[in-house]
Amino acid sequence: MTSPDLQPDLRLGINIDHVATIRNARGGVYPDPLRAAHMAAAAGADGITAHLREDRRHITDTDILRLCDEIDLPLNLEMAATEEMLAIALRHKPHAACIVPEKREERTTEGGLDVMGGFDKLKPFITKLTNVGVRVSLFIEPDVAALDAAKALGAPVVELHTGAYCDLLGSAQDVELARIRRAAQHAQDLGLECHAGHGLNYDTVKPIAAIASIKELNIGHFLVGEAIFVGFEASIREMRRLMDEARGRG
Repeated sequence: MTSPDLQPDLRLGINIDHVATIRNARGGVYPDPLRAAHMAAAAGADGITAHLREDRRHITDTDILRLCDEIDLPLNLEMAATEEMLAIALRHKPHAACIVPEKREERTTEGGLDVMGGFDKLKPFITKLTNVGVRVSLFIEPDVAALDAAKALGAPVVELHTGAYCDLLGSAQDVELARIRRAAQHAQDLGLECHAGHGLNYDTVKPIAAIASIKELNIGHFLVGEAIFVGFEASIREMRRLMDEARGRG
């Protein structure tokens, strides 16, 4: 039985996109994202996340094939709601697919899905993925209306965008954190599993990790960058330690 002073476990998904970014800067095969996935597993990760973009700027189709075939951890495929990406997801059947907004000109994902405006387009994507056993997540802003739309769409999971929280300072950051807390609780009340991610680092992770209704964090860019200085496994272990400490498990 879980001790009453311990919150439920919090899973850590490691995004390996930017290992592929470094590889692609020179071409060739090094550093290998698959090796990074195995190292993440050794360091205590609970899953691997990879975003296959339309322009293939980091993760490639071959990476997805190898990850599906060669890792033991669940694969979370981040994807835009396009027919091309739907076909890839239906072919490979990853453990999960997180539908994200995507613009070719952006450096990274800039915000959450417009689930209200895109409702009619998203509905058949979610249905088709669910029908082949892929667990669908929607990457959304921490907004009550967006959560209600996600529930109506039939997605079992939402991932709250934490980018604004990570970018803000002082009282503005506190306001955004309170917004995330409310959204996570609303997700739980709706029966949705709530994840969170984007921009999290050692300084920002603990207040998010302390939110008991959040079940998983997906973190990548910071950990790949920190790995330059301390090594990939060490960067993940420190993130895991901070998350556990926030949950009363340190």
